[in-house]
Amino acid sequence: MLYAMFMLVILTVVIMVLTARVRIGSVKSGAVPESYYNLMEGHAVPELVAKTTRNFNNLFEVPTLFYAGGAVYLALDQTGQAAVISAWVFVAARVLHSIIHLSYNNPMHRMVVFAIGNLSVLVMWLSIVNAAA
Repeated sequence: MLYAMFMLVILTVVIMVLTARVRIGSVKSGAVPESYYNLMEGHAVPELVAKTTRNFNNLFEVPTLFYAGGAVYLALDQTGQAAVISAWVFVAARVLHSIIHLSYNNPMHRMVVFAIGNLSVLVMWLSIVNAAA
């Protein structure tokens, strides 16, 4: 479980660095005024700025349920494999979601992968609760 959680942290850091680079580049190129980043409004931004920002934000939404479940799993010293497999499915889904979102960005493909990830978090939690009961 810990390794799956760590891999999601790594993905988040990679997207954070990419987002920062894209934002800095947008200011340096003059595509976005620096003042835009004060409140993230008041100016149209290039697609890549919007996509990286939204993708980074996505990594702090449903993944909070994943991290909480992983922490509970570890705190209870559980050994069930269903939760671990579900955790890895979630991580794989988040990686695929980021790849889709930041490349060709097909909403239907993104939604399917997003749904698979969300369902895997539910399965993870159900496995943890069932094992703890």
